[in-house]
Amino acid sequence: MFYTIEELVSQAEQFSGSVSELMIATEMELTGWNRDEILTIMSRNLTVMKNSIIDGLSESKSVSGLTGGDAAKLDAYIKGGMTLSDTSILSAARNAMAVNELNAKMGLVCATPTAGSAGCLPAVLGVAIDKLKLTAEQQLDFLFTAGAFGLVIANNASISGAEGGCQAEVGSASAMSAAALTLAAGGTAYQASQAICFVIKNMLGLICDPVAGLVEVPCVKRNAMGASYAMVAADMALAGIESKIPADEVINAMYQVGAALPTAFRETAEGGLAATPTGRRLAQEIFGEKE
Repeated sequence: MFYTIEELVSQAEQFSGSVSELMIATEMELTGWNRDEILTIMSRNLTVMKNSIIDGLSESKSVSGLTGGDAAKLDAYIKGGMTLSDTSILSAARNAMAVNELNAKMGLVCATPTAGSAGCLPAVLGVAIDKLKLTAEQQLDFLFTAGAFGLVIANNASISGAEGGCQAEVGSASAMSAAALTLAAGGTAYQASQAICFVIKNMLGLICDPVAGLVEVPCVKRNAMGASYAMVAADMALAGIESKIPADEVINAMYQVGAALPTAFRETAEGGLAATPTGRRLAQEIFGEKE
């Protein structure tokens, strides 16, 4: 078992640098399940993730009417061939919005690590499958790797917006995605830890301020941006760029910042975008709440 990123990177060496194999061994130790059982469960998660991207590419709206159709718009824009950004990054953003729009429409998603941040990991994985030609086994490795780094973040900081703000939700999801992508592209466990640093440092202090208390605005688009951050962070790590602050200290900083956030910025819909005139008006229109 590992409790820090430093321990994770060190223990991965016992598995020829494979974080995925380390995570599988850890799961076997913690749950008592055998390898085949663990792979079967993760395979189901993988199927749900892939389907959620496809099912989310719809123009239909959520029940509240706040979200829906933006993933389809970005998809059409990408196919138009006139994009300013790299198509891989935009594809990740599209995939992320698709998953979170599906979540808002009560569709089936895989919480990675939460439903509100469920778009980042499938989004980045979807791009990795196409760009890196990942095999079925490598796709599962991607998920186990993300889970390993996510486990450390959850144990030492938080993955809950209600506890640590959106930095803890989309920030963690983006960081997990960046780490998994780095290793999938041939990087080392240490480089993956650096990718985590780049994401979390960029997300540090991001509040959780859902309009009308629903996981839609700004959550859907934050997942899109989180997926794009993961792509850039992985490239930076693979280029050999290093963080001056170690990964475990960065994660601890996220915990400290999250603990210091006022409750208005921790999923209560009492601050940030939720407290804007338009945010309050939308809440009243949906629920009949007082402005």
